[in-house]
Amino acid sequence: MRIRGLIQLLASGAIVFSLTSFAVRAQPPAKTQTVQETDDEVKVNLYTKFVNNYKTNKPVAYETAKAYLQRYAKDNDDISKYVQNFVVGYEIELRQGQLRQLVYEERNFVEAFKLGKRVMADDADHLDSLIALGNAGYLAATARNENFNAEAMGYAKKALEFIEGGKVPENWGPFKGKDDTLAYLYYTVGLLSLKSAPNEAIENLIKAAQLESELKKLPGTYYVLAVAYETGPYAKMSADYQKNFAGKPDAPESKQAIEKLNQVIDRIIDAYARAVAAAGDDPKNAQSKATSLNRLTVLYKFRHEGDPGLNELISGVLSKPLPAKP
Repeated sequence: MRIRGLIQLLASGAIVFSLTSFAVRAQPPAKTQTVQETDDEVKVNLYTKFVNNYKTNKPVAYETAKAYLQRYAKDNDDISKYVQNFVVGYEIELRQGQLRQLVYEERNFVEAFKLGKRVMADDADHLDSLIALGNAGYLAATARNENFNAEAMGYAKKALEFIEGGKVPENWGPFKGKDDTLAYLYYTVGLLSLKSAPNEAIENLIKAAQLESELKKLPGTYYVLAVAYETGPYAKMSADYQKNFAGKPDAPESKQAIEKLNQVIDRIIDAYARAVAAAGDDPKNAQSKATSLNRLTVLYKFRHEGDPGLNELISGVLSKPLPAKP
């Protein structure tokens, strides 16, 4: 039996379908055309099945496309090239979905970052994957695995740049929306830069805490902020003061240094007070609350000797705006 026109455009220009959801865009044939007559019924049936499923059932279309290419890739014509582009695009989509599963469902960070390199090679600007890899670094660090800190921080920063520039992911999930996503990305950068660049960590942690997300309610957010202040500006400024002014008569320069140092101490007090207040009476926060309260008490007494207002500070601190970095 002779079969005319492999598809005859399947009656309505089926060759010109779109794969806009894929990172690699399939390029349709340069012009609408019919396919040469063929006696190969298998060829016709495979391509017909592919075209009938590429929109409504991609897995079936994918398996059909692979079967088509096993037989006819050597044709190297517009149709075989187009089918090949579909396969490439669909496999990219599969890897992107697998990455999200490794991060959000399986919490398999080793495999996630391995696959992440391939996903980023496919499409270095794929926002959903950048968010997932940034979040993977945060989740790994909270599980005491810091092997991916630098890599994850790069992904998180790029995702922040895109979102702040107006780009929107295909799916905000598992986050609740833009602010929630931004908060976790800023917190990720803050947490992962805590040891290497505490000043940078402070700026990102403040941004995270100012956005409406669950992080705004968690004591750990403010504890990490307090630690960033202590290990960053406080440590440097106190060391500079000891070096330049300790044991010397008061001078305008030393008084100015003390004033700046006290500003930082006040930020640390505020952050620890927020950590204590956010911990509340939840038993799971008892240990971290005690740690924050002990440090808060020492610093508050240093700055406010004889002032009994510590409890009042704690009870009202969360109703006040988070102070900016001095």
